[in-house]
Amino acid sequence: MKRRKNSVNTGKIDYQNYRFTGKEILKYFLQTLLLCALGDYLFYQNVWVLILVVPASVWMLKIRRKQRIGERKRKLNYDFRDALTAMSVAVQAGYSVENAISICTKDLEQLCGRDSDIWKEFRYIETQQKVSVPVEDLFLDLADRSGIEDIENFASVFQTAKRTGGDMNRIIQKVARMLSDKIEVKKEIEATLAAKKGEQMVMSLMPVGIILYLKLTSPGFLDIMYGNVLGICAMTFCLAVYLIACWLGRKIVEIEV
Repeated sequence: MKRRKNSVNTGKIDYQNYRFTGKEILKYFLQTLLLCALGDYLFYQNVWVLILVVPASVWMLKIRRKQRIGERKRKLNYDFRDALTAMSVAVQAGYSVENAISICTKDLEQLCGRDSDIWKEFRYIETQQKVSVPVEDLFLDLADRSGIEDIENFASVFQTAKRTGGDMNRIIQKVARMLSDKIEVKKEIEATLAAKKGEQMVMSLMPVGIILYLKLTSPGFLDIMYGNVLGICAMTFCLAVYLIACWLGRKIVEIEV
């Protein structure tokens, strides 16, 4: 779904982006430095290779940013299911949608805590309702910023129902049930793949373990691979194949639902 032009100027969280703290940047830089030092020790044994730590750090930050964004959006998606369930219960109890959001916000505070993104979003929706901002516009704004398909679909259906006078109780219940079923499938897939991801990690570490074993148990056995052009070319080829294999392995065990 294409991102709409926001009708509400929120100044809130952009879930499509993630800003690292200084502590996180230092942490990932040190991790990259250690990985580059290990790679240099195993494949090159040339201190000049450590110059690559700078571009490698940029690459590492891009990977970590993507992971952080994915984790945050996945958590928001799961929590949104709980929010819709709470809204559905409140609407069934006779509350209007607007009042149901206030009830839902209180439930989310106990369920997820004030530090959770979902509580902050529903708290914001609750406060904006008090200044006469249409609730459908607030959900559309959340959908735009989150980029989560489930929230986008709900926001579109919710907007249509509000404009046409649809049965909000039935719509919220149906969407909450469908979203719950979809998330349960996601969790089952994640549980099934957890063991495979562990196996993939072990397989990725085996080549490193073999080289370390040879260097520690048979000193000098690999000396012919270091300090000469042919050896550097061979080691570079092996490293490239290894990195591609690791990348393909990660792609295989990552399934989007």
